[in-house]
Amino acid sequence: MQLLSIANDIVPIAEFKTNISSWFKKLQRSDHPLIITQNSKPAGVLLSPTEYDNLVNRKSFLDSIDRGMEDISSGRVSSSAELKAELSQRRSIQ
Repeated sequence: MQLLSIANDIVPIAEFKTNISSWFKKLQRSDHPLIITQNSKPAGVLLSPTEYDNLVNRKSFLDSIDRGMEDISSGRVSSSAELKAELSQRRSIQ
């Protein structure tokens, strides 16, 4: 995701509503999120579908790392030998 441009990426909701089509076109051309304000305060963020997918995928990846770190901290780990034995056992059952 590109850095936010204060001059170009923040728009009041009234301006957004009157030029919504052009804002969507601009959003597709750039990787910049669009901050929409209401009463001079941030009210929402609009992302392109690609940027949204990137954020969701990154969050999922980071969450899986957190789960792995929690497993390590809690002692829920296996040695290579234990893993190989478990896989061998599962193959023989099938």
